[in-house]
Amino acid sequence: MVKNKTLTIKGAQITIISNNSNQEYISLTDIARSQLQEVVIIKWLSLKSTIEYLGEWEALYNPDFNYTEFGTIKNEAGSNNFVLSVKQWIASTGAIGLTATAGRYGGTFGHKDIAFHFGMWISPKFQLLLVKEFQRLKDDENNRLQLTWSLQRTLAKVNYRIHTDAIKEKLIPKTLSKEKINFIYGDEADFLNVALFGITAKQWRDANPQAEGNIRDEATIEQLVVLSNLESINAVFIHQNLSQSERLFQLNAVAITQMKSLLGNPNLKKLK
Repeated sequence: MVKNKTLTIKGAQITIISNNSNQEYISLTDIARSQLQEVVIIKWLSLKSTIEYLGEWEALYNPDFNYTEFGTIKNEAGSNNFVLSVKQWIASTGAIGLTATAGRYGGTFGHKDIAFHFGMWISPKFQLLLVKEFQRLKDDENNRLQLTWSLQRTLAKVNYRIHTDAIKEKLIPKTLSKEKINFIYGDEADFLNVALFGITAKQWRDANPQAEGNIRDEATIEQLVVLSNLESINAVFIHQNLSQSERLFQLNAVAITQMKSLLGNPNLKKLK
């Protein structure tokens, strides 16, 4: 688990961590501490209503959930001497909705659904503030992602102009008709599509008849970054009078290298 970000609710810092699958977990320990009730997690977890809720959540999202052990715990919950810790719950049932970590950002963490449920048990007002602040955080992240996507789309369009100017200068004879010029432009555009996506625009449309946009509209941020680079590099290759087959071979190799680099970039993962 790694710390990604924090929420601030009435001056209290609530830690959010992510696992290897980029699933986010909110600190129940921080929530309890913010209310000066650090011992309430065990009390909350020992309630029959909590066990039932956690069981329903695991049934929806955890294919490896141990229903036999869950049934035993559920039957025991509610009795006067029943006490259950997070580690016992996880060890017995294989639950994934809660986690207990040690170290710098240690404590008890829950999936946002479970954290909201815990927040409601702590205080309805606190739960509403928690949901509001979490949604604000998600909206900010989505806005930054959209801005980055728009910037990359704009950059791709700028490089497309550089690319088409190189085509006009080097590949289009002055005597070609407008129809033939358009064909060459389209051919070079699809040439880049093949280098990056492995298919032409038409092949993509045939495979995605319900899509509203085109292959580039549906591209990821990483793909748009690489596409922008490919257009600039292809323009250089065209000026060097390289054949299309040679350019395709080299651009495909560039696309593979750059995609591997971007997909392994931790800063880009954080942006998502």
